[in-house]
Amino acid sequence: MSEFKHVTVVKKANVYFDGKVTSRSILFEDGTKKTLGVMTAGDYEFDTAAAEIMEMLGGEMDVLLPGETEWKTVKEGDSFDVPSNSVFKLKVPELADYCCSYID
Repeated sequence: MSEFKHVTVVKKANVYFDGKVTSRSILFEDGTKKTLGVMTAGDYEFDTAAAEIMEMLGGEMDVLLPGETEWKTVKEGDSFDVPSNSVFKLKVPELADYCCSYID
């Protein structure tokens, strides 16, 4: 889907890594949450409590998921799943645009 309808947008940004990663929270009527954000070039490590689906809207990145030993390249149109209560690593070579869906 290219747009969201009937949502609430939280105005305050989520800012990580000294502003190199930012996102905005999108809240849906059914209680689900997504974030829309951008990452500048860099290496990042995230931890997550909830399971996530990361969808690449633009750019690309390499991801190392929990339990994996090989990095996987994801590009615009690709997505990957992150299990709950885990840590994952990203290598971003250029600006990346993403949507993160949180799964309860």
